[in-house]
Amino acid sequence: MKKKQFKTESKKLLDMMINSIYTHKEIFLRELISNASDAIDKLYFRSLTDSSVTLTKGDYAIWLEADKAARTLTISDNGCGMTQEELENNLGTIAKSGSFEFKRDNESAEDVDVIGQFGVGFYSAFMVADKITVYSKPFGTECAYKWESEGADGYTIDVCDKESFGTKIVLYIKPDTEDEKYSEFLEEYRLRALVKKYSDYIRYPIKMEITREEPKEEGSSEYITKTHTETLNSMVPIWKRAKGEVSDDEYNAFYSEKYYDYEAPARVITQKSEGLTSFEALLFIPKHAPYNYYTKDYEKGLELYSSGVMITERCQDLLPDYFGFVKGLVDSQDLSLNISREMLQHDRQLRAIAKAIEKKIKSELESMRDGDREAYEAFFDAFGIQLKFGAYSDFGMHKDTLCDLLMFKTSKEGKYATLKEYTERVPEGQKVIYYASGESAEKIAMLPQVDAALSRGLEVLYLTDDVDEFTLRAIGKYGDFEFKNVTAEQVDLADGEAKAKAEEMTKANEEMLGFIKEKIGKVASVKFSANLTKYPVCLSSEGELSVEMEKVLRKMPNQDGAPSASVVMEINHNHPIAERLISLYFSDKDKLSEYAKVLYSIASLINGVSVENPAEFAELVAKLLV
Repeated sequence: MKKKQFKTESKKLLDMMINSIYTHKEIFLRELISNASDAIDKLYFRSLTDSSVTLTKGDYAIWLEADKAARTLTISDNGCGMTQEELENNLGTIAKSGSFEFKRDNESAEDVDVIGQFGVGFYSAFMVADKITVYSKPFGTECAYKWESEGADGYTIDVCDKESFGTKIVLYIKPDTEDEKYSEFLEEYRLRALVKKYSDYIRYPIKMEITREEPKEEGSSEYITKTHTETLNSMVPIWKRAKGEVSDDEYNAFYSEKYYDYEAPARVITQKSEGLTSFEALLFIPKHAPYNYYTKDYEKGLELYSSGVMITERCQDLLPDYFGFVKGLVDSQDLSLNISREMLQHDRQLRAIAKAIEKKIKSELESMRDGDREAYEAFFDAFGIQLKFGAYSDFGMHKDTLCDLLMFKTSKEGKYATLKEYTERVPEGQKVIYYASGESAEKIAMLPQVDAALSRGLEVLYLTDDVDEFTLRAIGKYGDFEFKNVTAEQVDLADGEAKAKAEEMTKANEEMLGFIKEKIGKVASVKFSANLTKYPVCLSSEGELSVEMEKVLRKMPNQDGAPSASVVMEINHNHPIAERLISLYFSDKDKLSEYAKVLYSIASLINGVSVENPAEFAELVAKLLV
């Protein structure tokens, strides 16, 4: 038969589809298997009303056959087949979808969910094949047809012989090049992996004849070649089964195999939603963070399926960053896909699914927090920093979603507490959540201001992660409670009488305190304080930036110009050192200068700030000792 031109009459269009629409060449097998599944669906739908179709659902199948010698890959099905006119319309017209028309004309076919929408998937095969031959015989007819093409130059359609109904597609695989190894698509292991990756949940069996060298008999050293048929796909997705029908062991095995985790997940979440956008989700909260979780190499995202066919391995838009630790998948037949079915068009359907998933994850975490505290604390040890970053990022936009999931170690037995738990046990009338920051809970507990707060019966949050204080600043307030850093200069831990006495001493010794400030040279002010108990001196901060926040900022790259905290040195007004300093101001200013530098260095060390000149500090201490 004379060669026909594609009805688009556009070589450029076909070239674009082959070279631009699809990101990965391996996608071609997913597309052809999906088309075969659609063809079977159509015949199955016909069987519901046509008694001449005697096949049951278990009779349908898709077959793969690779011939390395001939360099051909064959995909066959026993679906509805195509007439000459359908071959002309479906394969001779680029971007015409028979599946789309079937869905449009048979809206009542609830049990049939054909996949194809755009009619371009077939042509993806030209990415790996330089010639394609299609043999098709419609069900209930005696005549079969052969469609053949070598690409954009056109195609031919001829009558041919074909024993059974259905369609057989033969791909003549391209020769290998220096950059592309097309032979991989003739290897059993590669085909098996692609079916598992993209088409594992196609509802019909995908079969392949496997040839193996096996012992002639048990214990024999003589081998013979045996061929047997294997089904490559599992067909029924675990998330399509009712939760009560799936055991914990099955969920755990699926998770371990799919996400390469040696531990069972901390939580399994199943979700089914019906409405404007229907979807099913199977999600897992891991027990531990992957080795690269807190690096730039980690990529969050859920696997996205449409009617059991994997669209993308990692759809990042389905998870907010702060829940990026969640593994799992989403399956929906209602999604608007782009023409290559490789990624979603960003529309309200996707946003609706993402919002529902976020709400479900939060609900499950709250359930774990309230119902299995030990498990939640273990989870928080692994992923709590991510939740804190989530509350801090985007100018605190997500704080209301996350603040009740956050926990901090506190001075009360060193255990975790949520913000709600802290506020529920404070004394009546207290409207402040006190906190302090440091490298560890042990070091925070040794801070002079924390010691003073604890001696007065106050509970203090211990902030040990770099992001903690920034997170609390982003939250701003928790209900009616304000956050206050006990190491801040404006925090009053003393009673009125003691505070008044310290203020009086400060005012009376302004010149002496100014002298100490001048000699230290690194503090905004020096004052007597009633906030301390046993410690002689401490450093506090005034303004929005604390000493710990400054340390965090300076650890970041390229932060030479990072802002500095405004530091105040507070001297315990009740400590013997106070009277000694006042005395030295009038008797020996040189020694007072030395005392001042030593006290500042001691206060710095207590606060976890390194001494700038340790040699000078050691020399001054030695001098004072003798």
